[in-house]
Amino acid sequence: MKTIPRVSAEPVEGALLPSQIPGIAASIELIPVALALVGPGDGGVEITAANGAFRQAGLGNAEGEAPLIQHLGDRLAQFLTSDRDREEFSWEFGSAVDCRHFRVMLARRTSKSSHCFVTLTDHTGELRTERNLRREMMTDSLTGLPNRAAFSELLEERIAAGDGAARYAVLIVDLDRFSRVNACMGSMAGDELLITVARRLKGALRAVDALARTGGDEFGILLTLEADAAEADHVASRIEAALATPFRMSDFEIRVACSIGVAFGSDEIDDAEDLIRHAQFAVKRSKTSGHAEHYQMRALDAARAAFGIETELRRAIEQGALRLTYQPICDLASGRVVAFESLARWTSESGHEHSPNDFIPVAEESGLIVPLGRWALDEAAKTLRAWDVRAGGGCGVKFAVNLSAIQLHRDDIAPAVESALMAHRLAGSRFTLELTESALVADPQRVADTMHALKQLGTTLAMDDFGTGYSNLAYLQKLPIDVLKIDRSFVTGMLADRDKIAIVRAILSLAQALGLDTTAEGIETNELSQTLTALGCTFGQGYVYAKPLEADAAYDFLMSANS
Repeated sequence: MKTIPRVSAEPVEGALLPSQIPGIAASIELIPVALALVGPGDGGVEITAANGAFRQAGLGNAEGEAPLIQHLGDRLAQFLTSDRDREEFSWEFGSAVDCRHFRVMLARRTSKSSHCFVTLTDHTGELRTERNLRREMMTDSLTGLPNRAAFSELLEERIAAGDGAARYAVLIVDLDRFSRVNACMGSMAGDELLITVARRLKGALRAVDALARTGGDEFGILLTLEADAAEADHVASRIEAALATPFRMSDFEIRVACSIGVAFGSDEIDDAEDLIRHAQFAVKRSKTSGHAEHYQMRALDAARAAFGIETELRRAIEQGALRLTYQPICDLASGRVVAFESLARWTSESGHEHSPNDFIPVAEESGLIVPLGRWALDEAAKTLRAWDVRAGGGCGVKFAVNLSAIQLHRDDIAPAVESALMAHRLAGSRFTLELTESALVADPQRVADTMHALKQLGTTLAMDDFGTGYSNLAYLQKLPIDVLKIDRSFVTGMLADRDKIAIVRAILSLAQALGLDTTAEGIETNELSQTLTALGCTFGQGYVYAKPLEADAAYDFLMSANS
């Protein structure tokens, strides 16, 4: 039995007199919470008086051994020998199964008092309720697994433990096309499938690994790496094998495929959510590749850069900070300029010139291609009208404007073109609208209706980058296409490549048979221009004539070339 420090029982100023104890004992019986009076005794510290609530709690009494003194004797003695008159702390009492939680208050009238009151407020019920609520908040109600919040907390603990690089990994398992089950069989069947999937995933893991449901059809795994990073691939293979066996539901046999992203812990990562996002980012690549993918920083950097471009581009469109440049299209037979292709250009506020190859894909993915496309139509029409006025009635050329595949499917193009033409008092024949073969694939009927509506406005329709897409020749017969634009990949270096010459000849022959004009892109030498003219190509576009020019420079070029 441990020795409790002795507390001097010599009479001091403020000491409690024996005659006062009966009155105090009677008074504290009126207090509803556990309360005891403790002071110096033969063994160091002893209970002088205690109320019924104290005794009923099993904390001791003044006659026998007291658990309070056994567990807190040292602390009580230190308080009585100190110069403090108040102290408060938490105390757990009892076994792990039946543990009780008290808030303990020590108080005395002055720091010289020989006795102090010990008040114990039982918070066991509150703490148990709090823990039960927390357990419910951290548990997925469907599968019984930890949820996203619990998984993140578990990962934070692992990061805080300082396991270091390659000692653990996060796997995110996303069920492919799971929404079909809910759509076809109902949410009850979907829930049943998720429960079964959770069991199979649990069976594919080791005891040291942790499984959680982090989303609707997404599961997270905290993987302990005992050897090297290759373990993550082995576990991913086991998961794929576990889900490969069909699931039996009612009269259906369902096969579940999954995409798996892996992100490894490292000394540089100190945020659990960052590691989870890395694994989720790898899942996107897994959906494309068809197998488990590791997180790659370069891919995330590219995604972040694209997100930054999207934010800047949105602001640039709203503020009208973009501009169009114009590249001449020449008649190969006469050398006259017959049209200009309008090309969007963007210089950011910081002075950085963004390549269209960078910001056009971002605009398409984010949906910004719709306002960007409408702006390009209006800007081109405004510029063409200004050229007509400067030329004293008509400048004699068309403007070509590119239509994105995304733009064709998300926007009502024909009314947008008509609005731009009417706003600037232009005939439809002054516009050539260029679209790619890929625009025809997703919804051929919608695109066909749009093209017929554009033809009714009098516009010219050109198929851009012909030969690089899906090349369904039936489109050329059914759709009102006027011009085929031969992609620069076939034109550049054509004179030194017999295969390219053969392809260009075939395109020109096809266009001639269908009564279509042709435009060759990427002409960079006079020799190449002369060869294409001899082969029967109608128009040419490229650096041999001019690079894309600012509006005023393009007008001057037109006046000089056609004078």
